[in-house]
Amino acid sequence: MDDALAARATSDRPRRDRNPCRAGHHVGVPDTAPTTDDDTETSSVRDDLDAPAPESPRRRFKVDKTLVVVCLVVGLGLALVTRGLLVGVTGDDRSSLPDAIERVEPVPDAEQALSQTAVFVDLAAGYTGVLVIDGVPIETIDVSEVADDRIEPGQQVTIPPGAVYEPGNATLTFIPSAGAPIEQFLDGEHEVTVRYWLLEETEQRARSYTWTFNVV
Repeated sequence: MDDALAARATSDRPRRDRNPCRAGHHVGVPDTAPTTDDDTETSSVRDDLDAPAPESPRRRFKVDKTLVVVCLVVGLGLALVTRGLLVGVTGDDRSSLPDAIERVEPVPDAEQALSQTAVFVDLAAGYTGVLVIDGVPIETIDVSEVADDRIEPGQQVTIPPGAVYEPGNATLTFIPSAGAPIEQFLDGEHEVTVRYWLLEETEQRARSYTWTFNVV
Protein backbone atom coordinates (compact mmCIF):
# COMPACT_ATOMS: atom_id res chain seq x y z
CA MET A 1 0.00 0.00 0.00
CA ASP A 2 2.79 2.41 1.00
CA ASP A 3 4.82 1.46 -2.08
CA ALA A 4 1.88 2.17 -4.37
CA LEU A 5 1.34 5.60 -2.87
CA ALA A 6 5.01 6.47 -3.23
CA ALA A 7 5.04 5.43 -6.85
CA ARG A 8 2.00 7.52 -7.57
CA ALA A 9 3.45 10.53 -5.82
CA THR A 10 6.52 10.15 -7.96
CA SER A 11 4.51 9.98 -11.15
CA ASP A 12 2.47 13.05 -10.18
CA ARG A 13 5.64 15.08 -9.62
CA PRO A 14 6.34 17.27 -12.76
CA ARG A 15 9.08 15.95 -14.98
CA ARG A 16 12.08 18.09 -15.54
CA ASP A 17 13.25 18.39 -19.03
CA ARG A 18 16.65 16.91 -19.06
CA ASN A 19 17.55 18.89 -22.15
CA PRO A 20 18.79 22.19 -20.78
CA CYS A 21 18.36 23.88 -24.13
CA ARG A 22 14.63 23.24 -24.21
CA ALA A 23 14.17 24.50 -20.70
CA GLY A 24 15.77 27.81 -21.64
CA HIS A 25 18.92 27.23 -19.60
CA HIS A 26 22.22 27.79 -21.44
CA VAL A 27 24.54 25.58 -19.62
CA GLY A 28 28.13 25.68 -20.77
CA VAL A 29 27.37 27.91 -23.77
CA PRO A 30 30.25 30.35 -24.47
CA ASP A 31 29.54 34.10 -24.42
CA THR A 32 30.75 34.50 -28.00
CA ALA A 33 28.46 33.28 -30.73
CA PRO A 34 30.01 30.89 -33.22
CA THR A 35 31.58 32.57 -36.29
CA THR A 36 29.82 31.95 -39.54
CA ASP A 37 31.20 32.15 -43.07
CA ASP A 38 29.36 35.45 -43.65
CA ASP A 39 30.95 36.96 -40.54
CA THR A 40 34.40 35.84 -41.68
CA GLU A 41 33.91 37.38 -45.12
CA THR A 42 32.68 40.69 -43.63
CA SER A 43 35.65 40.83 -41.28
CA SER A 44 38.02 40.16 -44.16
CA VAL A 45 36.48 42.99 -46.22
CA ARG A 46 36.79 45.37 -43.28
CA ASP A 47 40.42 44.44 -42.76
CA ASP A 48 41.12 45.06 -46.45
CA LEU A 49 39.54 48.52 -46.24
CA ASP A 50 41.44 49.45 -43.08
CA ALA A 51 44.80 48.19 -44.34
CA PRO A 52 47.01 50.80 -46.07
CA ALA A 53 47.22 50.59 -49.83
CA PRO A 54 50.39 48.84 -50.96
CA GLU A 55 53.00 51.14 -52.48
CA SER A 56 53.33 50.76 -56.20
CA PRO A 57 56.86 49.70 -57.15
CA ARG A 58 58.98 52.43 -58.71
CA ARG A 59 59.60 51.93 -62.36
CA ARG A 60 63.18 52.13 -63.45
CA PHE A 61 63.71 53.88 -66.75
CA LYS A 62 66.47 52.41 -68.83
CA VAL A 63 68.78 55.04 -70.30
CA ASP A 64 69.20 54.72 -74.03
CA LYS A 65 72.88 55.44 -74.65
CA THR A 66 72.31 55.91 -78.37
CA LEU A 67 69.70 58.59 -77.71
CA VAL A 68 72.03 60.38 -75.30
CA VAL A 69 74.84 60.39 -77.87
CA VAL A 70 72.52 61.73 -80.57
CA CYS A 71 71.34 64.54 -78.27
CA LEU A 72 74.92 65.51 -77.47
CA VAL A 73 75.88 65.56 -81.15
CA VAL A 74 72.86 67.70 -82.04
CA GLY A 75 73.60 70.11 -79.19
CA LEU A 76 77.24 70.43 -80.24
CA GLY A 77 76.19 71.03 -83.85
CA LEU A 78 73.82 73.82 -82.84
CA ALA A 79 76.54 75.42 -80.74
CA LEU A 80 78.98 75.33 -83.67
CA VAL A 81 76.41 76.74 -86.09
CA THR A 82 75.61 79.59 -83.69
CA ARG A 83 79.29 80.37 -83.24
CA GLY A 84 79.83 80.23 -86.99
CA LEU A 85 77.02 82.71 -87.54
CA LEU A 86 78.58 85.05 -85.02
CA VAL A 87 82.10 84.96 -86.40
CA GLY A 88 81.74 83.84 -90.01
CA VAL A 89 78.73 85.61 -91.54
CA THR A 90 79.00 89.23 -90.55
CA GLY A 91 81.20 91.02 -88.10
CA ASP A 92 79.48 94.38 -88.45
CA ASP A 93 77.14 93.56 -85.58
CA ARG A 94 79.98 92.33 -83.39
CA SER A 95 82.58 95.02 -84.05
CA SER A 96 82.34 98.75 -83.74
CA LEU A 97 83.32 99.95 -87.18
CA PRO A 98 84.15 103.64 -87.52
CA ASP A 99 81.58 105.79 -89.27
CA ALA A 100 83.87 106.14 -92.29
CA ILE A 101 84.09 102.35 -92.78
CA GLU A 102 80.99 100.57 -93.99
CA ARG A 103 82.30 97.00 -94.29
CA VAL A 104 85.49 94.95 -94.01
CA GLU A 105 86.42 91.45 -95.15
CA PRO A 106 87.38 89.01 -93.80
CA VAL A 107 85.10 89.94 -90.95
CA PRO A 108 86.81 90.69 -87.65
CA ASP A 109 87.78 87.52 -85.76
CA ALA A 110 86.83 85.29 -88.68
CA GLU A 111 88.25 81.81 -88.12
CA GLN A 112 87.77 80.06 -91.46
CA ALA A 113 89.45 82.33 -93.97
CA LEU A 114 91.35 80.81 -96.90
CA SER A 115 95.01 81.32 -97.77
CA GLN A 116 94.04 83.31 -100.90
CA THR A 117 91.23 85.23 -99.28
CA ALA A 118 90.79 88.86 -100.34
CA VAL A 119 91.15 91.74 -97.92
CA PHE A 120 88.39 94.23 -98.66
CA VAL A 121 87.50 97.61 -97.16
CA ASP A 122 84.40 99.56 -98.14
CA LEU A 123 84.92 103.20 -97.18
CA ALA A 124 82.31 105.91 -97.03
CA ALA A 125 82.04 108.15 -100.07
CA GLY A 126 84.81 110.74 -100.30
CA TYR A 127 87.43 108.67 -98.47
CA THR A 128 90.62 107.00 -99.60
CA GLY A 129 93.16 104.91 -97.73
CA VAL A 130 95.99 102.39 -97.59
CA LEU A 131 96.37 98.90 -96.18
CA VAL A 132 99.00 97.46 -93.86
CA ILE A 133 98.79 93.67 -93.52
CA ASP A 134 100.88 91.80 -90.96
CA GLY A 135 103.08 94.88 -90.70
CA VAL A 136 103.67 95.01 -94.45
CA PRO A 137 102.56 98.25 -96.22
CA ILE A 138 100.58 97.41 -99.37
CA GLU A 139 100.92 99.79 -102.29
CA THR A 140 97.65 101.41 -103.30
CA ILE A 141 96.77 101.22 -107.03
CA ASP A 142 94.21 103.79 -108.15
CA VAL A 143 92.35 102.24 -111.10
CA SER A 144 91.46 105.70 -112.40
CA GLU A 145 95.17 106.36 -112.92
CA VAL A 146 95.86 103.00 -114.58
CA ALA A 147 93.08 103.18 -117.15
CA ASP A 148 93.16 105.92 -119.79
CA ASP A 149 91.38 106.85 -122.98
CA ARG A 150 93.67 104.62 -125.04
CA ILE A 151 92.13 101.46 -123.53
CA GLU A 152 89.78 99.90 -126.04
CA PRO A 153 86.38 98.68 -124.82
CA GLY A 154 86.64 95.09 -123.62
CA GLN A 155 90.42 95.23 -123.43
CA GLN A 156 91.86 93.79 -120.23
CA VAL A 157 93.87 96.13 -118.06
CA THR A 158 96.91 94.79 -116.27
CA ILE A 159 96.98 96.12 -112.74
CA PRO A 160 100.18 95.83 -110.73
CA PRO A 161 99.88 93.71 -107.58
CA GLY A 162 98.79 95.78 -104.65
CA ALA A 163 95.65 97.18 -102.99
CA VAL A 164 93.27 98.30 -105.73
CA TYR A 165 91.41 101.51 -104.97
CA GLU A 166 88.19 102.27 -106.87
CA PRO A 167 87.29 105.95 -106.41
CA GLY A 168 83.71 105.50 -107.60
CA ASN A 169 82.95 103.01 -104.82
CA ALA A 170 85.64 104.10 -102.35
CA THR A 171 86.83 100.52 -101.90
CA LEU A 172 90.23 98.96 -101.26
CA THR A 173 90.85 95.36 -102.36
CA PHE A 174 93.96 93.25 -101.92
CA ILE A 175 94.24 89.65 -103.18
CA PRO A 176 97.40 87.64 -102.38
CA SER A 177 99.08 86.61 -105.62
CA ALA A 178 102.47 85.91 -107.15
CA GLY A 179 104.62 89.04 -107.11
CA ALA A 180 102.46 90.77 -104.49
CA PRO A 181 103.92 91.84 -101.14
CA ILE A 182 102.01 88.89 -99.64
CA GLU A 183 101.59 85.93 -101.97
CA GLN A 184 99.40 83.88 -99.62
CA PHE A 185 98.20 83.86 -96.05
CA LEU A 186 99.73 81.13 -93.95
CA ASP A 187 97.72 79.29 -91.31
CA GLY A 188 97.20 81.31 -88.18
CA GLU A 189 96.17 84.81 -87.19
CA HIS A 190 96.68 87.82 -89.46
CA GLU A 191 96.33 91.51 -88.71
CA VAL A 192 95.02 94.19 -91.04
CA THR A 193 95.21 97.93 -90.50
CA VAL A 194 93.50 100.39 -92.80
CA ARG A 195 94.54 104.02 -92.71
CA TYR A 196 91.86 106.28 -94.20
CA TRP A 197 91.29 109.98 -94.73
CA LEU A 198 89.14 112.35 -96.76
CA LEU A 199 90.14 113.03 -100.36
CA GLU A 200 90.52 116.75 -99.70
CA GLU A 201 92.83 116.03 -96.80
CA THR A 202 96.35 114.57 -96.64
CA GLU A 203 97.50 111.27 -95.17
CA GLN A 204 98.82 113.17 -92.18
CA ARG A 205 95.19 113.51 -91.06
CA ALA A 206 94.57 109.79 -91.45
CA ARG A 207 92.85 107.66 -88.87
CA SER A 208 93.25 103.92 -88.59
CA TYR A 209 91.26 100.81 -87.83
CA THR A 210 92.77 97.37 -87.09
CA TRP A 211 91.21 93.91 -87.03
CA THR A 212 92.36 90.29 -87.21
CA PHE A 213 91.28 87.06 -88.90
CA ASN A 214 92.44 83.46 -88.88
CA VAL A 215 93.40 81.21 -91.78
CA VAL A 216 92.92 77.45 -91.57
